[in-house]
Amino acid sequence: MHLLAAILGVLLMLVILWDGFETIILPRRVTRRLRLARLFYRCTWRPWRAAARRMKRGKARESFLSVYGPLSLLLLFVLWAGGLIVAFALLHWAAASLQASSVDAPSFGTDLYMSGTTFFTLGLGDVIPHTPAGRFITVLECGTGLGFLAIVISYLPVLYGAFSRREVNISLLDARAGSPPTAAELLRRHVRSRNLEALNQFLRDWEVWSAELMESHLSFPVLCYYRSQHDNQSWLAALAAVLDVCALLISGAEGALRWQAQLTFAISRHALVDLAQVLQTPPAQPEADRLPGADFDYLRELLCGAGIWALNCDVEQKLRDLRTRYEPYLAGLSRRLLMPYPAWKGTDGPADNWKTSAWEKISSQGALAITAITDEEHR
Repeated sequence: MHLLAAILGVLLMLVILWDGFETIILPRRVTRRLRLARLFYRCTWRPWRAAARRMKRGKARESFLSVYGPLSLLLLFVLWAGGLIVAFALLHWAAASLQASSVDAPSFGTDLYMSGTTFFTLGLGDVIPHTPAGRFITVLECGTGLGFLAIVISYLPVLYGAFSRREVNISLLDARAGSPPTAAELLRRHVRSRNLEALNQFLRDWEVWSAELMESHLSFPVLCYYRSQHDNQSWLAALAAVLDVCALLISGAEGALRWQAQLTFAISRHALVDLAQVLQTPPAQPEADRLPGADFDYLRELLCGAGIWALNCDVEQKLRDLRTRYEPYLAGLSRRLLMPYPAWKGTDGPADNWKTSAWEKISSQGALAITAITDEEHR
């Protein structure tokens, strides 16, 4: 029994330490399906998502979902720490290394208590090891606990730094593409200002954003569960809008704008597909057509009027082929994360986030006046 306890303790310790190394330190995607962290998120996200689905869509549901990301991270740390404490307690019990100062004989509970105080470097001294093996285990656990706490403390700023960088461009998208962002609104606002160079620069910036999204979220997949600051924004919706714009420009534009759209589309789709793979989310069929005929006619008129598309160009089939390359992954991730992604053309709804506040909403006349002032400043 003591030998089995020692083997079990060593295996448990190695599994947890390797899982923590892959999750926190290893800067690359882990494709192995059997992982402690992956099993943890699978077992905790499913009931959390099921509970959210019973709630009505709105701020309450988004607030409930936004708690999962940070809370799951803390619970994962607790799982790792608890597992390591149990692993070292098994080693202490197998070595019969403890001597209690009280009249009670040492038990596994005493070993567990000793392991917990040692792991968190408390060192109370009421229970001490009295064998060389026990002293070695105590020193090893003390160093492991100190290193574990140091890595966890240093991990959080890196994680939230990546989250903040992601959210900056999502917030900037509000004034450029509305909330939630749509391809039609983004193109309309850029065409209205007659500044295609700004659109080209926008695509260059989002090429970098997509690359950073892929790098950070593959290294730290927990960021996929972190929701944006506003209920009508998300990293998935932003990625969908950018891919839609790129697909439109690739289908019928020419020159530098089309070339930049191809580059941005490539890295954005790469990020989308890799994130679907790391979350083990297969592509799914979209529930409804995001681009009905009337919306496509609107986009054709908009792009042809701006000179981006030629009047006689045939883009429908090319656009349809491009859509099949990324929309199923959007649908799969949307269902997995409960993050809605927008249609190609939004409906007339609330004002952009920058036109509202927590106390009052700008009236439609005020919003139109602000828009007119902004347009005059652009001109």
